[in-house]
Amino acid sequence: MPHPSASLIRHRAPAQPATDYDVVIIGAGSAGLSAALALGRCLRRVLICDGGPPRNAPSPGVQSFFTRDGIKPAELLQLGHQQLKPYDTVETRVARVTQVSAGAGQFELQAEGETGRQFTVTARKVLLATGVEDELPPVEGMRDLWGRGVLHCPYCHGWEVRGQPLAVYGRGKIVTGLALLVSRWATDVVVCTDGPGHLSNNARRRLRQQKIRLYEEPISHLEGKPNGELRHIVFENGEKLARHALFVHPHQHQRTNLAELLGCRLTSKGAVWINKHSQTSISGLYAAGDTTPGPQKAVLAAAEGTLAAIAIHEALTREECPK
Repeated sequence: MPHPSASLIRHRAPAQPATDYDVVIIGAGSAGLSAALALGRCLRRVLICDGGPPRNAPSPGVQSFFTRDGIKPAELLQLGHQQLKPYDTVETRVARVTQVSAGAGQFELQAEGETGRQFTVTARKVLLATGVEDELPPVEGMRDLWGRGVLHCPYCHGWEVRGQPLAVYGRGKIVTGLALLVSRWATDVVVCTDGPGHLSNNARRRLRQQKIRLYEEPISHLEGKPNGELRHIVFENGEKLARHALFVHPHQHQRTNLAELLGCRLTSKGAVWINKHSQTSISGLYAAGDTTPGPQKAVLAAAEGTLAAIAIHEALTREECPK
């Protein structure tokens, strides 16, 4: 006996091309799963291509996520997958999309499955929710302590390290702004520029006003604890500075080059540009989450995924119900 929802799915207008799916979502983080949930509730045929662990996998918890504050990243995504099970029009595959090509009213995607097997699917719309990767400074120990002793976002981790001796790594305007922000959570904050900091006189004055000390000595390495927390910043002159955590604002790049290969417009910082309807510069191709400009938090990515899903469903409806 067919599922009750099967009889509710309307046929496409004759002018619409037949595709395997209405929407393919590339990426199964907060943005991708949130979009899939909204589209599943719209009775849309959806394929989620899950390309692997999310950016926040090393973090001990996802903070400031309404009703889920402090939940482990893997557990949050597991809940997301579980809550998609009632929606029988939504399918998930562990797969890495290697190529996307745009045609007349549809997209063709080539992907590599879990076993290495290649497959091809077609969709009317595509949502990029692939996220970004952080380019950490080449300091020994930085990668090993990433997510626990080396942190990127005071809004995500500031409360957990409040009142502890903290450090902020970087140079120029970026390190100044981040240090002033971090000083909300601690009174003992230092800036480590790992060589000349290229700070303006005004920046130095602002740091002094907040009693933030400045270290321009080159750094040898970071010394951590067995649990991944930071113990010392070790300078090339042999000095050791005890710190509980170090904040850094690293450069980033897109986790995949699919947007670039398709010719999508990118911002000056390398994010995928979108309009107010979450659509990229390529018609029918949408983006959400850390892939796009703006603050990066799991709860914001989830919200952006929902916004993109609504925009996609409404675009599909306009195509199916022409004037």
